[in-house]
Amino acid sequence: MILVGDIGGTKTLLGLAQDGKLVLDHRVANADFQDFASLLAAFFAATQTDPSLIEGGCLAVAGPIADDGRSAQLTNLPWLIDSDALSAHFGLPAPHLVNDFAAAAMGAVTSPAAQLLTLQQGEPLPAAPCLVVGAGTGLGMAVVLPEDGGWRILAGEGGHVAFAPADAQQMALWTFLRARHGRVTWERVVSGPGLAAIHAFLAGVELSPEQIAAQALANPQSAERRSLDMFLAAYGAFAGDMALTCLARGGVFLAGGIAAKLLPALQRSGFLAAFNAKAEHAAIAARMPVHVATDPLLGLRGALHLAQGKP
Repeated sequence: MILVGDIGGTKTLLGLAQDGKLVLDHRVANADFQDFASLLAAFFAATQTDPSLIEGGCLAVAGPIADDGRSAQLTNLPWLIDSDALSAHFGLPAPHLVNDFAAAAMGAVTSPAAQLLTLQQGEPLPAAPCLVVGAGTGLGMAVVLPEDGGWRILAGEGGHVAFAPADAQQMALWTFLRARHGRVTWERVVSGPGLAAIHAFLAGVELSPEQIAAQALANPQSAERRSLDMFLAAYGAFAGDMALTCLARGGVFLAGGIAAKLLPALQRSGFLAAFNAKAEHAAIAARMPVHVATDPLLGLRGALHLAQGKP
């Protein structure tokens, strides 16, 4: 039995796998627990799992992993996850710790075709790099390289490079965000908080990302839909720029909850036009396949691949 987890700032997904397949998944709110150890204990109790039966594991953590790979501090929650301490407390093998976006990236590139929605067919090259980007609470990215019949993940911090406005309206947004934050990164625009900031800029109203998305999908003529359209165009521009950086002819995968939840609007938006608007390199961008990974358990499945030592 293998323990896998996808530990975010607000919620945690835990799962158990046997024979290479997830047999159980369990979602919990982090606010209900004072630390990860108490959350894990509640998971074992709720699922009637004997920790001594666990033979390995991988926990994907929304935060930086220590250089020795044995501990991780969550970025948006005061939790320190120590694999050796978990091993000693529960009597299980020390779980492998990875960044949550590394697990999401592995889940995306290994997703079956039925769990991918293709926005652009492109002309894929099997030996070329893949790019995985994901907007959520933040903006993640990773380059994934085919290697020895498997995959090698190169995590990156592309979400924190400087935002490049594409037109006068985006330049005005840049000015608006600079007054709020100083340096303006892509994550300030392409993320849940970024969507809220765009709506505050365009409509002068502070709403949550969830409120904006719900109204935008319900009413295509609404101010919220205009904010969402601006957000999706920026998302496309960012994904295209990152894809051009690594020549992602293997495919570009959109992970994270935002893309899957906004599919009806995404497919009708300016995302692809902005993705391909690369001047003299537009033809290269147009040959890159673009997919949306729709599996809600993407991080768990990626963690399972990594727990099994499948690169």
